[in-house]
Amino acid sequence: MQVAGTAIAASPARISDFVELTKPRITFLVLVTTAVGYALAVGPSFHPAVFLSLLVGTAFVSGGASALNQWAERDADARMARTRSRPLPSGRLAPTDALAFGLAISGVGIALLAGSVNGLTALLAAISLASYVLVYTPLKRVTSLCTLVGAVPGAIPPMMGWAAARGALGREAWALFAVLFLWQLPHFLSIAWIYRDDYARGGFPMLPVTDPDGKSTARQTVAYAAALIPVTLAAGAFAAAGPGYLWSALGLGAVFVGCSVVFAVKRSVQAARIVFLVSVLYLPALLGLMVLDR
Repeated sequence: MQVAGTAIAASPARISDFVELTKPRITFLVLVTTAVGYALAVGPSFHPAVFLSLLVGTAFVSGGASALNQWAERDADARMARTRSRPLPSGRLAPTDALAFGLAISGVGIALLAGSVNGLTALLAAISLASYVLVYTPLKRVTSLCTLVGAVPGAIPPMMGWAAARGALGREAWALFAVLFLWQLPHFLSIAWIYRDDYARGGFPMLPVTDPDGKSTARQTVAYAAALIPVTLAAGAFAAAGPGYLWSALGLGAVFVGCSVVFAVKRSVQAARIVFLVSVLYLPALLGLMVLDR
């Protein structure tokens, strides 16, 4: 009875560990950007079943990609303070279980998108998955350019939303891709600066690790944040957003650039943390305004 009771008690914890493999916060952000792409493209012909299938399929693919990433990086994660308590490095889950889980839910997600949404959306999901797991993940151990590569799969979800609604990609979808691509770079550079000692212990040559004085990291953070301003204005114009969005995008961009400049001058963990927090607030505010002010 005691053994059975222990097994039953352990089941919720095991389920929680599998959920943790999917990186729920990142998956939620992916779903938000996917939904924005759909909302901007759909017009009056909203199909609840297609939209639900889009979100479920995207969640499975995103969660599967995160699980496969953690499976591939389990040894490095064990060396870093911020990741050593994850299910794999802590030993709560076996690597074979994580691998099977990641492959299974990714496959189910792509199949659901292909069968219930359309082939283009499924293809974009497959490209995002493959570029994240097979290109970005191994490159993290080789070069700081991995950040640029990793921004590609992170920028595809709004294109998936657009493709789900229209069945094709227009300039609006590519503009959304550009917004997400550029936004990720100062966002991830700030994270890498905050945890650069940890990344060094893990063997990841992120730019802040290979850039001891931080000058290159600072220049790139400011440059990418500044590049967001014209790109977000163009994306809003393509999506027929009104003047409220355009002025708000300009103001939000100015704040983002200003915080990046402060980081470039100080190059401190505190300044990097402010860039990170502003980036987290910036994206949903910008995308929300783009959808609402049309």
